[in-house]
Amino acid sequence: IHRSVEKSRGYTIPDWAYRDVLFMLIHYSIASFELLERKLTDEEKEEVYNVFLRIGTRMELKDLPETYESWIPVRQQHMYSDLSKSDYSTDLFKQYKKHLGAFRYKVLLEAQKLVVPARVSELLNFSFITWMVPVVPVYKVSRFLKSDSLIRAILLPKAYKKQILALDISA
Repeated sequence: IHRSVEKSRGYTIPDWAYRDVLFMLIHYSIASFELLERKLTDEEKEEVYNVFLRIGTRMELKDLPETYESWIPVRQQHMYSDLSKSDYSTDLFKQYKKHLGAFRYKVLLEAQKLVVPARVSELLNFSFITWMVPVVPVYKVSRFLKSDSLIRAILLPKAYKKQILALDISA
């Protein structure tokens, strides 16, 4: 998918950039599931990791840890040696605000506080206080009562409404 992006920009996206995103997706997959559902077992975390390991392997990324357990220290080292806040980070958040609007942007930031690793929270100067903590149980109840579509309709942009409904139908 990204080969066309690389071609249009005239340069190759480096492995470390793909690896950064892969590591982020692994963490967010586990953290968001645990926030909204339940704690995963070690075996389930391994299963999640294996899915992303296969993706990384198919993308020909080098030196990926073979197991979830061996990934943890690699990821920890990565967060302290490779992550930083830059002008690109600032611009990315400006783009989020521009495209989401002020309300949805605030919801995004508050939701991020619930799932980002402590190091990322530190880099982005996030406070550890968020008004989303009591909202999560309300959302869980709304899902149980099958009324979560109302919350999503309020939070998600109308441009994606059909796609979101299609996800509900296929689930």
